[in-house]
Amino acid sequence: MKFQQCQHWLASIRSAGLWAIGALYFGLFLLVVLWGSYFFSPRTLDPFLKKGLRCLFRLLGIPVTVKGLHHLDVNRTYLFMANHVSIFDIPLLGGYIPHCVRGVEADRQFRWPLYGYVVRRVGNIPISRENAHAAIRSIHQAAERLKAGQSMVILPEGHRTLDGRLRPFKRLPFYLAKKAGCEIVPVGLSGLFSLKRKGSWHIRPGPVMIQFGKPIDRETVQNLSINQLRDRTREAIEALIEWP
Repeated sequence: MKFQQCQHWLASIRSAGLWAIGALYFGLFLLVVLWGSYFFSPRTLDPFLKKGLRCLFRLLGIPVTVKGLHHLDVNRTYLFMANHVSIFDIPLLGGYIPHCVRGVEADRQFRWPLYGYVVRRVGNIPISRENAHAAIRSIHQAAERLKAGQSMVILPEGHRTLDGRLRPFKRLPFYLAKKAGCEIVPVGLSGLFSLKRKGSWHIRPGPVMIQFGKPIDRETVQNLSINQLRDRTREAIEALIEWP
């Protein structure tokens, strides 16, 4: 029992230190991004965003492995869909997706101090979990972005997993894909549940992986029903996750 208590205290001390380091770095990073958003276009600013987010993982001692990049064409527009595991999902996706990509995020995150203002400035789209009409408006806005050539990312579970397994997928992300007529890239995130799970403030640095699957082509997206496309994408994402 004493050994377990000692381990818990050590984990708590380590986590407190990592939160302090991460918060300081990320706060400064957001301020620089905010400043840059007034002087540079999103595409010009994007390489700095990616480098800054990757540096966050290195700073926290989290090695990242990337697989499946050969499936992607940097000159094509994609709708990336990934499993939702941790608060680190968005930094990981933003840092390691090779395209200039913007996200559809829960609207409550746009009310967070500094972060909310910055993600709105760089072009992310808020989506409501409570207001269906507002959510559809956000989906239409994202569809117009995709049609204009802006790759987007959305997490079809809508909420972080509670046990490490995939939650049911929402229908709206697949309505978005069909409306935009774009390819879907399934993305599997592994190792993030051990790193930081919902309901715990402990951070346990360890290896994580982002794996890109073969894109689901436009013809398939258009020919399948929303439910069929949802199930097809879920199967593809599940196959890309390395389960513990």
